[in-house]
Amino acid sequence: VQLQASGGGLVETGGSLRLSCVYSQTLFKTNTVGWYRQAPGKQRELVAVYKNTGNVDYSVSVKGRFTISRDVAKRTVSLQMSSLKPEDTAVYYCNLEGYLDPWNGIDAWGKGTQVTVSS
Repeated sequence: VQLQASGGGLVETGGSLRLSCVYSQTLFKTNTVGWYRQAPGKQRELVAVYKNTGNVDYSVSVKGRFTISRDVAKRTVSLQMSSLKPEDTAVYYCNLEGYLDPWNGIDAWGKGTQVTVSS
């Protein structure tokens, strides 16, 4: 399974960006699909994901500013980011985790897209 993210860039504090990710195939079972990020010198962290329950988890640091959406038919997941802050600067990765079939799990990552928020 391949994931291709796009939409990163340079934006000023308070600005907005929209990230999109398209994945190459639908899984037999999807556990989570969504976005993570990794800032320089820090561990990768969850930003926002859809869970197989249909619920969405957001990081506390982005709740109210970021909105995740998905289109199952188009195999896309997007992240609308508003009120951006310098601390949102990171490489953003889309992720798809689940099962290819009843026996084989998969945890697939896109290559990442850089988001830089200037102060």
